[in-house]
Amino acid sequence: MHRKSAYILFLAVLGMLVIGIVMLFSTSAFARDSHGDVYFFIKRQLVWLGVGLVVCTAAAIMDYHFWRRTWWIWFGLALVALTFCFVPHIGMRINGSRRWVGFGPVTFQPSEIAKVAAVLFLAWWFAKHEKNSGRILQGFVIPFAVVATLLALVVTEVDLGTTALIGATMFVIMFVAGTHPVLLGLLSLGGLGGILFVATHMSERMNRLSAFMDPERFKDDAGLQQMQALIAWGSGGMEGLGLGNGRQKMLYLPYAHTDFIFPMIGEELGLRVSLLVVFLFVVIIVCGTMIALHAKDRFGLLLGCGIVSLLGLQAAVNIGVTTSLLPNKGLPLPFVSYGGSNLAACLFGIGLLLSIYRQGVLDPANKKRTTIQVRTTPRI
Repeated sequence: MHRKSAYILFLAVLGMLVIGIVMLFSTSAFARDSHGDVYFFIKRQLVWLGVGLVVCTAAAIMDYHFWRRTWWIWFGLALVALTFCFVPHIGMRINGSRRWVGFGPVTFQPSEIAKVAAVLFLAWWFAKHEKNSGRILQGFVIPFAVVATLLALVVTEVDLGTTALIGATMFVIMFVAGTHPVLLGLLSLGGLGGILFVATHMSERMNRLSAFMDPERFKDDAGLQQMQALIAWGSGGMEGLGLGNGRQKMLYLPYAHTDFIFPMIGEELGLRVSLLVVFLFVVIIVCGTMIALHAKDRFGLLLGCGIVSLLGLQAAVNIGVTTSLLPNKGLPLPFVSYGGSNLAACLFGIGLLLSIYRQGVLDPANKKRTTIQVRTTPRI
């Protein structure tokens, strides 16, 4: 099964990309900011898809240890890019958040670089300090402090979703690396408390939390998206209304082509295709985990687990939000939602997984390699 995991992973990602392009073609023509061009978003997404495939291919061909040697370059680049979000005429403020940077016609979210940079750093750190990963200083305080510099900039953008995503991925990597469970428990409580504190002290985020608790009361403002998403699910039923026949995309459901494209799949293609999307994400998570567990060294193990966590958690949050199981966080659905920088970052992560697979399985020097064991007796 493991020897075929990369091929299954590739097919699952390809299936997600096809579904994403088809649904973007169906929904984006009705978006408010399409500039009068029904193909505006599909053309931009195809350009980013080309960029993402190039990046994915390059990452798959290269030895993934290149990123271990150069992690500090990408970490520094992430810090600089995040800082640009607050520079006038470069950073872009949209819907109360400064998440975007624009250079002429090209715009992207620096937080996508930050996600990958955090994983690269943590994988490098815990691979280098394997024997001390259970201690307080090397196994918790220092790596947390370094990643916190990225988190501080991301949360200042008013992007609580990405902040929580990076924090949860850090938790997973620390767990796999052998950080003491008590410290991980404190991290979980502190992270949850911090997010709740920030959310309750910001009116817009507090409104989203209130809308989640009482959707009927806020169905015309803060809870509009999730209420319309539920209507889309109910309208589609098991079979769906048919591709292109959805009604919620006609300016009823805001951002139907980005964060809330999953309900449009349910409305137009039905519950069966929606469950297929969920199944494909499960396949990606399982195959990615198998690749990570069979990596030829500790860095590959931690890097693979970090990438799988980023993809899996982001998908879980988006699906949870669009089905009203979680408060609205504004995270796109990987490989499906419109968003060029997110698409490129996700494909780059797939490229890293393929590189780990290639180095661990296809390298003749490692045919007799045994699976890496994760240390389960941390010291504190």
